[in-house]
Amino acid sequence: MSRFKIFSPTLSLRSSMLIYVVTPLIGAFGLSGYLALNSFEKEVETRMQNDLELVARAIQLPLSYALEKDRVGSMMLALESAFSIKRVYSAYVYDKEGAEIATLGLDDPDPKPERLTELAADGKRRGEYGRIAGREVYSYFVPLTDTGGQINGLLQLTRKGADFGEHLRSIRIKGALSLVLLLLILSGVVLYGHHRALGLQLRRLASIMSRVAQGEREHRFEYGGPKEIVDLGASFNHMLNSIQQAEQELAEHRRTQDKLQKELRQSEKLAALGRFAAGTAHELGSPLSVINGKAQRSLRDQKLIPEHRQTLKTIRKQVFRMEHIIRQLLDFTRSSPIRYSAALPSRLAASAAAAVAEETEANRATLKLSGPKDTTPIMVDPMRVEQALINLLRNAIQCAQRGDIRLSWQQGEEWILFCVEDNGPGVPVDIRSEIFEPFYTTKQVGEGTGLGLSVVHAVAEEHGGRVEVNDSRMGGACFRFMLPARLAENG
Repeated sequence: MSRFKIFSPTLSLRSSMLIYVVTPLIGAFGLSGYLALNSFEKEVETRMQNDLELVARAIQLPLSYALEKDRVGSMMLALESAFSIKRVYSAYVYDKEGAEIATLGLDDPDPKPERLTELAADGKRRGEYGRIAGREVYSYFVPLTDTGGQINGLLQLTRKGADFGEHLRSIRIKGALSLVLLLLILSGVVLYGHHRALGLQLRRLASIMSRVAQGEREHRFEYGGPKEIVDLGASFNHMLNSIQQAEQELAEHRRTQDKLQKELRQSEKLAALGRFAAGTAHELGSPLSVINGKAQRSLRDQKLIPEHRQTLKTIRKQVFRMEHIIRQLLDFTRSSPIRYSAALPSRLAASAAAAVAEETEANRATLKLSGPKDTTPIMVDPMRVEQALINLLRNAIQCAQRGDIRLSWQQGEEWILFCVEDNGPGVPVDIRSEIFEPFYTTKQVGEGTGLGLSVVHAVAEEHGGRVEVNDSRMGGACFRFMLPARLAENG
């Protein structure tokens, strides 16, 4: 089981907004609305009580005068005027002993004279809740006075408690509906703002990340939206650029490492070949010299029959061949530093052609030189460059027996190019990357060592150049030997 677990998100950003932003706002607005509604209800209740107080004060003087003159009819008229306002449930007039004088509206079946006498004697206006005929009412008491200012009675106006409750209930319903509507509008505004300010931008950023995860490594965030989103996108782009740069550096390090490992293996191979060549030259040099010398002296004997003379010539030919192989090994493993000197490309080509003239004639091939004579001298190691050209020409001679060979050169501002072409079978494309490896050869056993082209490749690299093979316009192979055009000081 993997030690790492991938946790899927349980809440979206919208859900988090609802839980951590909208819900607290709803709570805060709900509490504020509840407190405001309570305060408003109290204010409404006080206003309704004040309405009853205003009615009582409006009929206080007529009732006081009618009570003083003992005019019951006038009292009833005053009470009826109070009822015309439609805010009074019942009205009572009492004398100072609490006896009922006049009444209008609901009759109180259980008056409390002692309480009424106490209220009349107190001489203060006051309101209180109570019950009359089994119903909850709000009563407002106003003392009645005669012209001398003495209290001679008491006025009681009532209003049903249900009036207060119904009005307050209506206020609560309207307040609750208004609060709910306000919260819905607020939630919608918050969610819409989240969608416009964050939702779209985050969805765009997530889409870009998804495309990058699917392999579009070059895709980048297009700047736009709130500053925080732009900063996040910039950080995302910077991360992708850093990853891409790190991958490029890693790939470059790997290429460098592969190149160094290849050079190390080549150096180890060359070191082994150097030891082998040195030992071979030392062990075979003297015996070959003795064999060649004996054969040469024997050929001076005029009494030799033709068959023996031919045998001695064959021996000398094979000795020369063995010496050539030893020289190739020594050339390939030579590690002496390059000795630069001025040389004309045309002269290097001519010297290489002269060195293989006998082989060209022996293989019945035709070698042509083609290039400008008035070239500028370049700084190279003439011996090594000449040896590389000789190896290329020998390779062409062996491939194009009785054919045409051409050695051409061109000089540019940065490179000097030698081309060796033939009309042989050419080099197959699938082995062109292998023919410059040491000991790789397509010739039959005994016809080549596989070191000639390796020496050419080594000389090109020593000078900072390269060698490559292509198809020739003559029908065979074309070896392009390129060197940097380091001009001589007197060039």
